[in-house]
Amino acid sequence: MKENEIMKMLFEVQHPAKDDKSIVELGMVDKVEIDGNRVTVTLAFSKHRDPLAEYLIGSTKATLIRHIPGVEAEVKTIIKDEAAPKKNPGLNLGLEELAQVKHIIGIASGKGGVGKSTVAVNMAVALARLGYKVGLADADVYGPSVPKMTATEGALPDAFQEGEKEVIVPLEKYGVKWMSIGYFAKPEQALIWRGPMACNALKQMILQVRWGELDFLLIDMPPGTGDIHISLVHDIPMEGAVIVSTPQAVALADVEKGVNMFRNKSVQKPIFGLVENMAWFTPEELPDHKYYIFGKDGGVGMAEKYDIPMLGQIPIVQSIREDGDNGEPAALSSRPDGLAFLNLAEQLATSPLLMK
Repeated sequence: MKENEIMKMLFEVQHPAKDDKSIVELGMVDKVEIDGNRVTVTLAFSKHRDPLAEYLIGSTKATLIRHIPGVEAEVKTIIKDEAAPKKNPGLNLGLEELAQVKHIIGIASGKGGVGKSTVAVNMAVALARLGYKVGLADADVYGPSVPKMTATEGALPDAFQEGEKEVIVPLEKYGVKWMSIGYFAKPEQALIWRGPMACNALKQMILQVRWGELDFLLIDMPPGTGDIHISLVHDIPMEGAVIVSTPQAVALADVEKGVNMFRNKSVQKPIFGLVENMAWFTPEELPDHKYYIFGKDGGVGMAEKYDIPMLGQIPIVQSIREDGDNGEPAALSSRPDGLAFLNLAEQLATSPLLMK
């Protein structure tokens, strides 16, 4: 195996935020070393911290393993102009940036498709309308939707060097500070990450961000109860969670798993309440009519069963979908749907379960 053959392989490793150019084209491959069946690739990063570093490191190693049977692949990193090795970039992060955050709350769901991100974004905007200082971290690294729902697609957060630490500045819109992995990848780019890489990227999206003083930092969690959830509750000082569901039985069955995860003795995080999304359908021309498409009060029954506060019921309203697609959250309006999110936010902010 020769160096030029390996360089040819590395053209397959593309940077999602750099027009899909390869790490070779971007000049990121600093050195290739071959010692028997061991291949070591050194990637060079600039002083401007690349939030996709873990993805590129993992993709480089995976490419070598895929093309070279029996290879012992290793990927090292250096910082340009410093020529100093930096181990595990992005992982040696403390909790300093969360020091001025009063409440960190996860917005979770047992399954996808229940409108969790819609609720999270609108709850953040509603809390801001109520006068609170709010931030939202989009932790759904496989399906980030915050850029679309806030019309901030294509924006790239600023970053600056503070000593040896790179700090990312969140975007601000609608009175909320936003951060998402979606800002560092093209909308159509699929981020094919194993659990550890996704967890590392997520930690950067939360621990490397200059949140400043906040009353609430909401974390839009991915659906399910996997690696990312475990990483969040163990590595981030999350105070508790709000669970989102629809009234239908299949969604509520997965809600039970989410409830049991947060109440597991190794997690033990309080659940501040349950939100029943898509509770009923109300046609715009018949505002007093309610059609229970997914069943009636399923979330209410689930809240009673597990002794969880019922924070609110959000109806299916066409304007919620339209506003989300247009990047203008429904919580900005004074329509019934906007008022429903305001009431939801008020219920959360005044919850007796929140630590004072």
